[in-house]
Amino acid sequence: MREIPDRAVFTVVRHDGMWAVEYGGEYFGHSIDKEVAKASANKRARQCQDGGRPCQVRVYGEQGYYGVVA
Repeated sequence: MREIPDRAVFTVVRHDGMWAVEYGGEYFGHSIDKEVAKASANKRARQCQDGGRPCQVRVYGEQGYYGVVA
């Protein structure tokens, strides 16, 4: 069986009345504009990917993702 490496998951969610990116229990990229928070998540994911680690960006409310809102 093929081993799948752990991937970094950056999640764009509502936090403290704004949009933010959650990763590893930390929040960053706070903005009132969801698109700005998504851009922040994608930038961090690109840095992670360039460093050789697989990653994923999830956005609350898009493409069937409705996780727990913090």
